[in-house]
Amino acid sequence: MQSIYEILEKRILVLDGAMGTMLQRYEFTEEDFRGDRFKDWACPLKGNNDLLSITQPEAIENVHRLYLEAGADIIETNTFSGTRIAMADYQMEDLVMELNFESARIAKQVAEEFTLKNPDKPRFVAGSMGPTNKTASMSPDVNDPGFRAISFEELKDAYREQAEGLIKGGADLLLVETVFDTLNAKAALFAIEELKEELQVDIPVMVSGTITDASGRTLSGQTAEAFLISVSHLPLLSVGLNCALGASQLTPHLQVLSDKSDFAVSAHPNAGLPNAFGAYDQTPEQMAEQIKEYLEKGLVNIVGGCCGTTPDHIRAIAELVKEYETRSFFAHQSAN
Repeated sequence: MQSIYEILEKRILVLDGAMGTMLQRYEFTEEDFRGDRFKDWACPLKGNNDLLSITQPEAIENVHRLYLEAGADIIETNTFSGTRIAMADYQMEDLVMELNFESARIAKQVAEEFTLKNPDKPRFVAGSMGPTNKTASMSPDVNDPGFRAISFEELKDAYREQAEGLIKGGADLLLVETVFDTLNAKAALFAIEELKEELQVDIPVMVSGTITDASGRTLSGQTAEAFLISVSHLPLLSVGLNCALGASQLTPHLQVLSDKSDFAVSAHPNAGLPNAFGAYDQTPEQMAEQIKEYLEKGLVNIVGGCCGTTPDHIRAIAELVKEYETRSFFAHQSAN
């Protein structure tokens, strides 16, 4: 099978859409989240989507299958909150390894099934590593700006555990995504580099930040260019942006990454901006029309969807990218 690096030199790859949006359609109850195994758990579990990889694996498998049928080349594991830091909300810190392993195993099984059907279009599994619910570079207490709710070391250890579960479960690459605090991301990337050395694996790594508002900065205050510079010392597969904004609002920031980066560039925006009820109204056709600008300008190598996106959105994007050349980046990289 061709490596993802080789394929990216030839065509734009399509990332899947939102896992949470699809899981909401099931309207799972507290009992559904618990299943038999966790029926007597001490605290509420509804909302712990990562747990569904254990208690409702058929649903997770089905979502992956729908995105692959829609044309996705890369599917993300159901592990956005799969660190012991985030799992502490549910008193499930000790389940982290199992949650990540199982999520990667399910995704890999479905991806391999699709690759076997069409070896010319291999499918890849990206181990999703979200930002956690704590920040290493800002204080959560306005009265104590020097206070930190978590240390770099704690983040590094938590991400290392998650990455190990994902790699052992079969992930083909790791995606450190929705980065709002680059220090958190650096802890994740440091942990991955340590783990790669220990396990003697050379797994490709994607990094995707999030621009939080019209200021064009991450929550911790970095511009897209500053974010890029902060992670460019690492051997990354790609750097990109996701979440928070719709496709059109991301364009100028992707332009910066495309102009300045030697890596592949990825984008998986939301389906527009949320309405007054927190829902996303942008249709697949509307989103594809906005993403067309990325392609016409040659800004991206990987494109997909974040909040509010469905298999229909991904299908529209997958059809669209067939008409465009991938952004040149490896030739530029080897020239340096």
